Amino acid sequence: MSHAQPTRENFKHTEPTRVLAIRHGETAWNVDTRIQGKLDIGLNDKGRQQAQRLGAALAKSQTQEPIRAIYSSDLWRAYDTALSISQAINVPVVSDEGLRERGFGVFEGKTFDEIAQLWPDQSLRWRQRDPHFCPEGGESLTQFTERILKASQALAARHPGEQITLVAHGGVMDVLYRAATGQGIQAPRTWSLGNAVINRLLWTPDGFTLVGWNDAQHLEDAAMDEPVFLNT
Repeated sequence: MSHAQPTRENFKHTEPTRVLAIRHGETAWNVDTRIQGKLDIGLNDKGRQQAQRLGAALAKSQTQEPIRAIYSSDLWRAYDTALSISQAINVPVVSDEGLRERGFGVFEGKTFDEIAQLWPDQSLRWRQRDPHFCPEGGESLTQFTERILKASQALAARHPGEQITLVAHGGVMDVLYRAATGQGIQAPRTWSLGNAVINRLLWTPDGFTLVGWNDAQHLEDAAMDEPVFLNT
């Protein structure tokens, strides 16, 4: 999907786009602290349950605050999460490679500890958020940030005055939070990037602003603790 960039001139008199930015449900590799990157890892049982609860929660508010479009990374852990929303609110999912997780090249498939043992110098640069560090075969933080902002802003620009959902990855959520709060690319992370939680943003041609972050009530509500049938 190509992403023509919006301009202020084109959007002078339009309303902001309301964006629900959502990380995929949990995977086994999340539990293992194993880098997934662009590898196509599926949800675990907990992740599928989280996705179904997410869909049910968004369906409850669909009459008051309708979601007009669902855009998702084409990687299965995000797309599967988006499908649960789609089934709950009867809005189709549109996949977009631009919303994929950061490419981590040779780091992919390795745990944090394994990376530190195999490539100690590279691991340090990664943990220090060196904006120009690029794992072999992967993307730098600068490249990744530019890709995510280009894709997400282009999608938001299609829906002035409407609400949309972007379903993607932890790294994508981090980029969006930094953009919405003015945090630099190397600023230490002090915010949560929870699986299947709801993050709320507004978009205008001036960029993203933060409305609410890490709404996990649908995952904690006692009313949602009834048995949930999992997809097989």
